[in-house]
Amino acid sequence: MRTAPTILHLDMDAFFASAEQASKPSLRGKAVVVGGLGPRGVVATASYEARVFGVHSAMPMAQARRLAPNAAYLVPRFGLYREVSEQVMGLLRALSPLVEPLSLDEAFVDLEAGGAAWDESSARLTGAKLRADIRAGTGLTGSVGLAASKMLAKIASEQAKPDGLVLIQPGTERALLGPMSVRTLPGVGPATGDHLRRAGITTVEELAEAGEDELVRLLGKAHGHALYAMALAHDDRPVVAEREAKSVSVEDTYDVDIHDRVRVGLEVQRLADRCVHRLRGAGLSGRTIVLKVRRYDFSTLTRSETLRGPTDDPAVVREAAARLLEAVDTTGGVRLLGVGVSGLADYTQEDLFAQARAAAAEPAAQEHAAAEEVSEESVVEHVPPAERRWPAGHDVRHSEYGHGWVQGSGLGRVTVRFETPYSEPGRVRTFRTDDPALEPADPLPLVPRRPGSAEGVTAGVPERA
Repeated sequence: MRTAPTILHLDMDAFFASAEQASKPSLRGKAVVVGGLGPRGVVATASYEARVFGVHSAMPMAQARRLAPNAAYLVPRFGLYREVSEQVMGLLRALSPLVEPLSLDEAFVDLEAGGAAWDESSARLTGAKLRADIRAGTGLTGSVGLAASKMLAKIASEQAKPDGLVLIQPGTERALLGPMSVRTLPGVGPATGDHLRRAGITTVEELAEAGEDELVRLLGKAHGHALYAMALAHDDRPVVAEREAKSVSVEDTYDVDIHDRVRVGLEVQRLADRCVHRLRGAGLSGRTIVLKVRRYDFSTLTRSETLRGPTDDPAVVREAAARLLEAVDTTGGVRLLGVGVSGLADYTQEDLFAQARAAAAEPAAQEHAAAEEVSEESVVEHVPPAERRWPAGHDVRHSEYGHGWVQGSGLGRVTVRFETPYSEPGRVRTFRTDDPALEPADPLPLVPRRPGSAEGVTAGVPERA
């Protein structure tokens, strides 16, 4: 383990909810919950105001509504979140070539590898400057942890929340960890925590005192060795530059189980088209088509088919997904469907044989947008077709009233609050869902672009003496 606190862990504060509050003046300082809004929806992120009522991520949305009935409940806007995430990741990459994103709002950075920090003082300056740059460029806040290892940097950022910076000085790690709960350590979930508690081990200090042999006896060889090392504050894991996506996928969870086989087929076709749209948006193609089906009894089936070469052709993906569906029994009903593409490449099979097209094509310049096996759309549940165009919280534009966002829709009506990230709280108006003057719109930047300014924001690096 290194001798200077030059590993940084950044965690944006209540990222999705904070982005929504920054985007919507009327919601600033109020409880906001982002996630799937149907009976089977789950909370993706809750603002700190909502957390006061006990709402937290991964909680069933129905439970959240009982705990905080007056909160604003919004459908995620992943396009906005990805855009802000790219701004933040750009700031991190300006500090070091070794940036390891864990999600849209969380990453490790090896400051020493980029020359951004080499001791405690320079690390603290860099962390403070990064937080200021994030606020200036996005209007949002992030918490920073600095330590000599990844484990301790992450623990430090948790202590820094919200909107703070904590640096753990090398040599103080054991004293800091000792009184903490064993649940603080990575890999100690509820089951392992309960198992250790029954053995009389509740703190990290007690974990270290138990000894490696006892932990191996209790937890098995691999887990026991790893936890003992962490209890001693030993963590030599390097920061690994961001990994390429393994797959691109989309999925929908349905409020009511689908029994009609024809409709199941149509939903699979629609999901295939959405998946290809994301695939092309990331400048990718893939060889393996994957179908995911969760049935009425919660059993989940996955089927896959590997093509001769990578493709981004929607017809090819639709046909493969349809073939996979033929082998799945949907009797009794379907509660979730998903389509994914893996075996990714930045070219298609057709490119190998069409030289003219290859010569004309621009080189792929976009970062891989999909995160391994996790589908962002899994938190956005199926909604009736008449209301699908107006998800709560999403952007709209009216020919007379301008930019706004959907407060809610139903029964042929959509309610809109007209405001922007840079305005005062706006007025509310209601329209028919088929009003020709109202149309979906793209999100506005959270911070207005200055004339002549560069798209990104560059992080400052302290000058080394």
